[in-house]
Amino acid sequence: VQLQASGGGLVQPGGSLRLSCAASGSILSFNTMGWYRQAPGKQRDLVAVISSGGSTDYADSVKGRFTISRDNAKNTVYLQMNSLRPEDTAVYYCSARRVVLSKRYDYWGQGTLVTVSS
Repeated sequence: VQLQASGGGLVQPGGSLRLSCAASGSILSFNTMGWYRQAPGKQRDLVAVISSGGSTDYADSVKGRFTISRDNAKNTVYLQMNSLRPEDTAVYYCSARRVVLSKRYDYWGQGTLVTVSS
């Protein structure tokens, strides 16, 4: 399984970016897919997650500003980020989780850097 993240870049505070995570196979095979982020010197934290059924969950810090979505036909998960703040600056990673016989299998893409600065 390969996950390819893209869409990061430099944006001014208040701006928007859309991250994409393209999987090498069907994303329907995963129980959940999500986005994490890691700022310099900090741990990697969950940003948003979406289930195979389409239910979503968000970190409190991004609720109302970020939206996670999926396009099953394109095997791609998106993270629309609006009203970006300097504290959103981080490397963003996409992930996928498959649960088989109660065992978790996690897959990670390479990170994409998001920098929010004026």
